[in-house]
Amino acid sequence: MKHAARTLAFIARFVVLGLAVAFVVGLFWPGSGAFLRHRLAGTQETAETPAALPAPGAAPASYADAVAKAAPSVVNIYANKLVTEQPRELYSDPVLQRIFSVPSGPVRTRRQQNLGSGVIVSDDGYVLTNNHVIANADDIQLLLYDGRVAKARVVGSDDETDLAVLKVDAGNLPAIRMTDAETRPRVGDVVLAIGNPFGIGQTVTMGIVSAIGRQLNLSSLENFIQTDAAINFGNSGGALVNAHGELVGINTSLIGQAVGAEGIGFAIPAQSARDVLDQIVKTGHVVRGWIGADYGAVPVSADSGLPSAARGVVVNELSPGGPAALAGIQQRDVLLKLGDEDILDTSDLRRHEASLKPGVPVTISGLRYGAPFTATITPTQRPPSAPMQPLRP
Repeated sequence: MKHAARTLAFIARFVVLGLAVAFVVGLFWPGSGAFLRHRLAGTQETAETPAALPAPGAAPASYADAVAKAAPSVVNIYANKLVTEQPRELYSDPVLQRIFSVPSGPVRTRRQQNLGSGVIVSDDGYVLTNNHVIANADDIQLLLYDGRVAKARVVGSDDETDLAVLKVDAGNLPAIRMTDAETRPRVGDVVLAIGNPFGIGQTVTMGIVSAIGRQLNLSSLENFIQTDAAINFGNSGGALVNAHGELVGINTSLIGQAVGAEGIGFAIPAQSARDVLDQIVKTGHVVRGWIGADYGAVPVSADSGLPSAARGVVVNELSPGGPAALAGIQQRDVLLKLGDEDILDTSDLRRHEASLKPGVPVTISGLRYGAPFTATITPTQRPPSAPMQPLRP
């Protein structure tokens, strides 16, 4: 018992001494506890697990570097045209117009200016913008980032994608870097919209990619990037860039507050814009293939056990005398492959179809009443279409 009592007393004296030392150290070095915990934690991480690294894709505190990289390539566009105004009729009823034929003044012409934006995509002066910005304009002026004003001419335009290519003769033009297929945007990526809203001058807004592959008209080639970055009147043709200052899209349209929407804007992907740019620079126009069929998603029963987004498309209608009809394609055929490319869905087939060269045969395969079949289609040039016009900024 005496031995145990002496041992406990010895331990108690050391505990009291340790507490006294800790009190004195804490009194004269208040941060010692945090320092020791940090050192011990660091030693444990080194011995057992690697130290924590910054989360991948962490957002920077500022996007000023991206703006400084991309903004010099964005221009303000002032497209001018002469508009003829008919004299106003005093009476809307045709009978009253004949009885009280009163001249209401001569036909007048006035100059109308359309505001927009554009993106310099090559150092030799090619500029991408929206076709609706410069349509029917007889004078196009560009305000460059450094304050210079230059006159531009239209090289070519494409109604179906609402893109136009301008050419400006000026030196020291900063071309933007366009993203490629490997760096295309993902839903959730931060994007910046750069343009000239309401003519107040170059403005930058920020948002994220809300969706990709959006179509406002299911029969068109639209493949929009949807974003909630603020896009307003005058932003049309401006740049949608990523956090590195690279071009991911050309801002083109929005669904405005007039219909109760907010933060729903659309941009043409850089890949689509590059394809149009290359064709217009090379030939002055865009040529697309056409197989002459209307198709939709493959219907899948809810209790079939198959995924809801089944591969392929189903043929709904055929154009009489069109390439698909001449090749023997029938309604309700399920198309699975065009050439060497699998058909994933309707928008995928439209992109493949548009890339076909008119007059060059291509094989198409699928299922007819469950049985495999193969046919050879000779596409023709896609006829003009009139896609639905959304509200343009």
